Amino acid sequence: MKYSLKQLAVFDAVASLESVSAASRKLSLTQSAVSMSLSQLETLLDRPLFIRHGNRLILSHWGEWLRPKARKLLQDAQQIELGLHDEHLISGQFEMCSSQTAAKHLLPELISKIDMDFPELRIGFTVKNTKNVLEGVLNYEYQLGIIEGRCDDNRIQQKSWIDDHLVVISSPRHPFARHETVSLAQLEQAKWVLREEGAGTRRIFDAAIHGLIEHINVWKEYESVSVLKSLVERGVYLSCLPYLDVKRDVEEGKLIILNTPQLNMSRSLSFIWRTDALDNPLRDCVLSEARRLTTRLSKEQKIPIQR
Repeated sequence: MKYSLKQLAVFDAVASLESVSAASRKLSLTQSAVSMSLSQLETLLDRPLFIRHGNRLILSHWGEWLRPKARKLLQDAQQIELGLHDEHLISGQFEMCSSQTAAKHLLPELISKIDMDFPELRIGFTVKNTKNVLEGVLNYEYQLGIIEGRCDDNRIQQKSWIDDHLVVISSPRHPFARHETVSLAQLEQAKWVLREEGAGTRRIFDAAIHGLIEHINVWKEYESVSVLKSLVERGVYLSCLPYLDVKRDVEEGKLIILNTPQLNMSRSLSFIWRTDALDNPLRDCVLSEARRLTTRLSKEQKIPIQR
């Protein structure tokens, strides 16, 4: 093998930033050094790895094929380096990606705690829907993900973090808000605003109504939970969202949780990582701190852990 880890690191940086100049700043190299390293790698592999679109460098077919493999090699190299310097095991860069609920309600406190206790650990953090979190972990973009619901892909290791549940919400002015229970027939007649396809919340809702409601009237789909809640507050629509996302709005009287006894929408928020990933002290640190956080919050009754 004639290519180097440095060349792969340059390739990955350019792929992430789509720019030689931006990659040179990230890697603290000159632009000419980055360009030379990239050119050498393409020559060694005898494949074009990028296609130029204006000022942007977009991955070619071969670049898309190479990137997850390069990321895995770079992650493994980082773990080897940490293992050889065990006095600094909890240090370095660690990339995470989370779905919205955990990102909003749990991760700020978790990352803040880790920053105080492990100041040499730098956590990069991205928010996406469950489908994209899974894809990012599988493509070695992130070393750890947080998703909503189950994952049956044998390439993924999954560890439950907390139990949660979804609720059907309305405005206090909605006609259904006066009902002690809301039937499936009434839910079928309603106008709905829901999360987009691929969101964990949407998958759980669709699974809950499958075989019970033949057709649901989905008026709009949005990624933003705040937008969905604002639309529901206006009195026309119903939505289905995690309890953690609507708890405060319900306590303030802005929203109502409808009693829908025929729907079972319990779920777990879970950590995921690749099954083939090496042992990782940084990942173990995050998982351990997350477990401590939810134990404390459940005792303070700040999160609705169901057993």
